[in-house]
Amino acid sequence: MAQTNLPVLSSEGGLSRYLQEIRKFPMLEADEEYMLAKRYKEHADPGAAQKLITSHLRLVAKIAMGYRGYGLPISEVISEGNVGLMHAVKRFEPEKGFRLATYAMWWIRASIQEYVLRSWSLVKIGTTAAQKRLFFNLRKVKGQIAALEDGALHPDQIKQIATTLKVSEAEVVQMNSRLSGDASLNSPMRADEGSSEWQDWLVDETPDQETSLGESEEYAERMGMLNEAMDVLNERERAIFQARRLQENPSTLEELAQQYDVSRERIRQIEVRAFEKVQEAVRGAAAAH
Repeated sequence: MAQTNLPVLSSEGGLSRYLQEIRKFPMLEADEEYMLAKRYKEHADPGAAQKLITSHLRLVAKIAMGYRGYGLPISEVISEGNVGLMHAVKRFEPEKGFRLATYAMWWIRASIQEYVLRSWSLVKIGTTAAQKRLFFNLRKVKGQIAALEDGALHPDQIKQIATTLKVSEAEVVQMNSRLSGDASLNSPMRADEGSSEWQDWLVDETPDQETSLGESEEYAERMGMLNEAMDVLNERERAIFQARRLQENPSTLEELAQQYDVSRERIRQIEVRAFEKVQEAVRGAAAAH
C-alpha cells in the first residue's frame, strides 16, 4: 500500500489536537465504504485507501486508549494501531458483507498488542497464549472485582480471576507479582515529570463493547469462521442475513419485505434458513479446526 498522509501525533501534549483533527474526517456510509473498498481492491486506487483509512482513525484512537495502563507513550500506541489499520484495509474483502470496522478491529488490536509485548520483557510476561491473555486482562478483571491495583490478592480473588481467564491460580499470582512489582510501568506519572497530560498514561477500567469483545481471542477466531461461512449463502440470503443479524440497527421484516417485494413471512423464512446454513458451516469449520 502506498504511504498515506495521515495526521501525526508527535507527543502526548498533542493528543487533544490530534483527536480534534481526526474528527474532521467524515464517517462513511455502508455503500460508499463498499465502493471505495472495491476500487482499492480492483484498481489499487490510493485515494480510495486514503479515505478508508482516515475515516477509521477514530476507531484506532478509541482502541489505543484501552492500552494506556502499560506505561507506553500513547502517541506510539496510536501509531502502531494505525499500522494495523493499513494492513486491514489492504486485506479487506468487501464482498464478505461486513463493515471495515468489524474486520479492522482485530488488525488494530493485534498490532498494538505486538508493540506492547515487544516493549515489555517476554520473560516477565510469558510466551503462551494463556499467559498473554492474562497479561492483557488482569488489570481489567481486578478492577471489576475491586481488587487493589498493587499488592497481593486474596485467595478468593485469585480463584475468581483464574476461573474468569481460564488460567491456573499460580499463573495469576505470578503475573500479578510481575505487573505490581514494576513500579516504573504501574505508577501514575506526575505532572511535574514532564508530561502535561499525565492522565493519558492511566488505564481506563470502564469496558466498552468493542474492548470487551476484542479482548477475547476466541471471538476473533469465531469471526474468521463466520466470514468464511458467509460464502455458503447466495447474494439475497447474505444481504438479508447481514441486515437482520449483523447490523448494529437491524432492518425490520417490513423494510426488507418492501425492498425485495415479498411478504414479511418470506423474509423471515430466508433469514432462518440463512442462519441455519451459516451455523452449519461454522460448526463444520470448528470441527475441522
